[in-house]
Amino acid sequence: MQAMVQALETAATLPSYREKVLSWAPATAQLDPGPVGAFMGYDFHLGKDGPRLIEINTNAGGAFLNAILARAQRQCCGGTTSESGNADFEGAVIRQFESEWRAQRGHGRPERIAIIDEQPEQQYLYPEFRLAQQVMQRAGIDALILSPEDLHYEDGVLYGNGKRIDLVYNRLVDFGLEAPEHAALRSAWLEEAAVITPNPRTHALFADKRNLALLSDPTTLMDWGLSAENTELLRLSIPRTLQVNASNGEDLWQQRRQWFFKPVAGHGSKGVYKGSKLTKSTFTRILENDYVAQAFVPPSERLVMVDGEREMLKVDVRLYTYRGNLLLAAARLYRGQTTNFRTPGGGFAPVLIK
Repeated sequence: MQAMVQALETAATLPSYREKVLSWAPATAQLDPGPVGAFMGYDFHLGKDGPRLIEINTNAGGAFLNAILARAQRQCCGGTTSESGNADFEGAVIRQFESEWRAQRGHGRPERIAIIDEQPEQQYLYPEFRLAQQVMQRAGIDALILSPEDLHYEDGVLYGNGKRIDLVYNRLVDFGLEAPEHAALRSAWLEEAAVITPNPRTHALFADKRNLALLSDPTTLMDWGLSAENTELLRLSIPRTLQVNASNGEDLWQQRRQWFFKPVAGHGSKGVYKGSKLTKSTFTRILENDYVAQAFVPPSERLVMVDGEREMLKVDVRLYTYRGNLLLAAARLYRGQTTNFRTPGGGFAPVLIK
């Protein structure tokens, strides 16, 4: 899985790839001040032929919670997890944000970081924001948890609750920063007044699901200059993906059981449909919006005990990375057609490494 991530991030540096994906990206993604994106998330299903990349996320949640979970696993049950100790994980996190800062500013480190999301205290992963805040504070960096409404931009400075913000850890799902209520953050991004990570360019290069149609096309990747080794690795790891349009709609409908349908800018499994569950009316709506069809790769399963009863739950594996290097790996257990945190006995789980 780590090799697949590195191959994909190599592909994302190709000039022809960047030209293509930026052609359908919002205007805010055309700016490149340097940062490459904190906490990249790569989600895999463990297929019968090996791991298959299902999705890429630029603001992947859960890493701080999973670091604690991994430590608890080792202390209570033993085993080697992908998180090798509190100091190592925390140190890697701080080095990540310092690297993002230097990529834009050249030297030093941020004095104050704002963790930004809509109504953060109402978010399901709000406890993780608190953990992130504590990690930053232990490293001597002031950290605030704010909503976009708390931000103010004036004279080339981004303020949060009246305090100057140096770096924004961006957890918004308005990936292009296009919503009117995000005007202060958008201005700070466009005028490079604050370091923002992840940012619109990172999302455009990696997480727009239309990109998977390019990354699963070996002929195109070879023509663009990707090595034969990396091209073959991506061919094996990324399920075939197509942009849904009027010209292929009828074929996709007839073969719908073979496909999974996803909105190009979706998040959190919203608007995602398993082809075998589709109705004609829903498929009509898919054709009217921006969707991709991804070859269906069933997830693996894991037997767990829930309230004293044996339950078979589906599994996917997420790698949290920075610049292609592993920060942490975690699993998610669930029931249904997409990952969720509502399945009894489901949720995050540590990954043990043999």
